[in-house]
Amino acid sequence: MTQASILDATMPDVRGKLTANAPLAPLVWFKSGGVADWLFEPKDVDDLSAFLAALDPSVPVMALGLGSNLIVRDGGVPGVVVRLGKAFAQVEQLPDNGLRCGGGASGILVSSTARDAGIGGLEFLRSIPGTVGGFVRMNGGAYGREVKDVLVEADIVLRTGERQRLALDAFGFTYRHSSLPEGAVVISATFRGHPEVPETIQAEMDRISAAREASQPLRSKTGGSTFKNPDGEKAWALVDGAGCRGLILGGAQVSEKHTNFLINMGDATSADIEALGEEVRRRVKDKSGVSLEWEIQRVGRSGGEAA
Repeated sequence: MTQASILDATMPDVRGKLTANAPLAPLVWFKSGGVADWLFEPKDVDDLSAFLAALDPSVPVMALGLGSNLIVRDGGVPGVVVRLGKAFAQVEQLPDNGLRCGGGASGILVSSTARDAGIGGLEFLRSIPGTVGGFVRMNGGAYGREVKDVLVEADIVLRTGERQRLALDAFGFTYRHSSLPEGAVVISATFRGHPEVPETIQAEMDRISAAREASQPLRSKTGGSTFKNPDGEKAWALVDGAGCRGLILGGAQVSEKHTNFLINMGDATSADIEALGEEVRRRVKDKSGVSLEWEIQRVGRSGGEAA
């Protein structure tokens, strides 16, 4: 189905908000990229499920969290982008050091709620700049822990509108990857930690925050870690070793502060950012023989691609 036919298609009725040709640049950390054919912000789970069930099966669907590890290409994203709002951002304490967290809840909210409840082991989520839905899908991690270490189960809505509850082993987690099907939306997840005093939890969260502030360009328009760490290697060290610290292409730059981060210096297109990443990959391959894999998700049509 072409972009024109998707825009002309009759969309199912919704109780939430459905917007055609919705700009995505304001919703992602890089502040670049094109529009979504349609942006759907469902009122609740029933609204999301009914919409997907009624939507033409040929229309692609993509979930969007905080857009912190994402390049939206300049030609925009085909089909429907689903963005979970406040109705999906609740965090509820469970027995046995558990938390049930909506897919739209941020890592900061989850870790802070865990602290207040005296639940340790979830502090690392404080450093993942995204939502529960996003870091469950990609097995997000930092500071020695990953989502797979704390996840019990998650509820998803499939592209068909069907709801499922999946246990940990159903996700097929590997490094920064899950086997969730295309178009599935994570609407909630249950995490489990261990008993800990809130002061100890806060101290660990403070340590993580200070480490991030010291080493990462958090106040820039960036997209988080650009490349996956190869086995036994650090991506930043390979990038640095290939002479790419501070490298500029168009309006994009390799961060001087942390070489596994790319930065929009102000007017970068998504094409600039992606091309810079590919140039870094080429130089690292030439220098060390290592083929870096993208960690940042790149979605949508390139600027010159036909609709």
